[in-house]
Amino acid sequence: MQEYAPSRYKILEKVGEGVHGSVFKAIDLKRNRFVAIKKVVLKNKFGNISLNTVREIKILQLVNCEYVVNILEVFPDLIGLAMVLEYMPDTLYGRLKNDSNPLSRQQVRKYTQMMLMGIEYLHLKEIMHRDIKPANLLINGNDILKIADFGLARLYFPEENNRLYSPQVSTRWYRAPEILWGCQKYGPPVDIWAAGCVIAEMLRGVPLFAGTTDIEQLALVIRTLGTPRLNEWPELTSLPDYNKIRFPNAAGIQWDKLFPSCTYSIEIDLVANLVVYNPRNRLTASEAIKHDYFL
Repeated sequence: MQEYAPSRYKILEKVGEGVHGSVFKAIDLKRNRFVAIKKVVLKNKFGNISLNTVREIKILQLVNCEYVVNILEVFPDLIGLAMVLEYMPDTLYGRLKNDSNPLSRQQVRKYTQMMLMGIEYLHLKEIMHRDIKPANLLINGNDILKIADFGLARLYFPEENNRLYSPQVSTRWYRAPEILWGCQKYGPPVDIWAAGCVIAEMLRGVPLFAGTTDIEQLALVIRTLGTPRLNEWPELTSLPDYNKIRFPNAAGIQWDKLFPSCTYSIEIDLVANLVVYNPRNRLTASEAIKHDYFL
């Protein structure tokens, strides 16, 4: 890849690979700083321009937020395009996997606030991320958390209630129940559900719902939250896959039983107001950052 990068960048090593591209650590020789170079395919397997790639670049060029990763430059590469991004040495996923140095209560609170402020910014810009998860929450050397990987992000239009979006989005463990039931008319609350799952994972040390298939994922959600009540979520029966499979009735598990005994009730209350069946009843990001947890 080095021969395609502008001479100011010296590629050091490959640091990651995902569905939407490979990421390399490099040095910006002009400014003497580390950067990340993400190489993405410009055309899909059918030979058409990849909309995911175009959306990711355009959205990153549109945003300017302390809690969203910053794009510095775009240049052509052999098979597509390469994005030069600010270098972030760690991820929340990596921090959660570090058993020898678990997150402190203060770190959980700080990362939660940063994540929600980043999501609030995106939603006010009418952007759905659609893949909020620990691996896409990067942490820099100053311990600032930033949202990254916009390969699944979409602009949404609140006034267009009938616009359809793909249900094949979001990593399974963080996928909202309306998407698991095949909904294509969804909005920013899918990011709020995912954020709630991430916060729960920071507090618990393990994922809240870790299904191996979509059906098992939905079964875990129902077993944990209980069978959804139609009076609380009347739109449920109209979801495309609602009648395709039946799950046993479940009473659910009390929220405080899902967390370590040292967890504060105010921490659990925030999660309980984000991980809610009916998307209309989830807190918005703007409401969440005003929760008593942050007082």
